Amino acid sequence: MAKWVFEPGHTSAEFRVRHMMVTYVRGHFKDIHGTMEFEPDNPTAGSLEARIEAAKLWTGEPNRDAHLKSADFLDVQKHGQIVFRGTKARRMGCNQFRVGGDLTIRGVSREVWLDVEYLGQWDTPFWVGEKDFGPVTRAGFVATTVINRHDFGVSWSAALDHGGIVVGDDVFITIDAEAIREKEGLSLLS
Repeated sequence: MAKWVFEPGHTSAEFRVRHMMVTYVRGHFKDIHGTMEFEPDNPTAGSLEARIEAAKLWTGEPNRDAHLKSADFLDVQKHGQIVFRGTKARRMGCNQFRVGGDLTIRGVSREVWLDVEYLGQWDTPFWVGEKDFGPVTRAGFVATTVINRHDFGVSWSAALDHGGIVVGDDVFITIDAEAIREKEGLSLLS
């Protein structure tokens, strides 16, 4: 089974959560690290692990970012990483899969299923500084899921005067992943 390494500069996770009952607030994580074992002809035999530095959360609003990093939400001082370990997969279509595994947020692990689309692979150049490691084989994936934040102990909110809450319960997650097939001399990405 081929081993792949997520390319942190081209892998990201986005989340969105209802705010004040009327709109969504979006946030992003970049610089995601991880590895996976994957063969397009046998994807259900693979596995993956991805690690996100929780303190790198960005919503574009510094005060909101600070609040989301606090003990009210992610508590990044005590729980520095968000981790997903995918251990099972089901083929749902030609390039669509469901990948199941444990998601850990704030030290709480729950089983989560990702709906994944395999976007294909291509041989491309790859440089680190002035050194050319290419060509390398890259593969792309888009994954989505919805989690209830309370399942992970992320429960801060406040009531609104006419009913409703400040922060919704459901967190909609989209992951764009670019992985590079491991080859001799290219272990520096993991």
